[in-house]
Amino acid sequence: MAARRKHVPVETPTHLVRADAWSGLKAGDPVDVVDPRVRRARWRFVAHVTNAVTAATWVEVVGGAQGEQRVRSFRPEQVFPFGAVRGGVATTPSIVDAPRLPF
Repeated sequence: MAARRKHVPVETPTHLVRADAWSGLKAGDPVDVVDPRVRRARWRFVAHVTNAVTAATWVEVVGGAQGEQRVRSFRPEQVFPFGAVRGGVATTPSIVDAPRLPF
């Protein structure tokens, strides 16, 4: 049996602004990602991050192939509502272009 690594919290640099809610998503919501390197992966939204110095933004997600729980970062335009990607092709606009607004 593999030994588990102890989780050690890391301080976030002050120039990174993290939001656990973004464009109608909240932490834990399932999302799809368009990236040829991560086909057939399942992802859950973690945070939207903005670098206050460079104005770069990205979306952090957790998941991966079946049985994996990796944290990955993707450009916001690569993140889609769950069920919007079939065979690596998006069938609806990304969350950036069509945010999940509360009705």
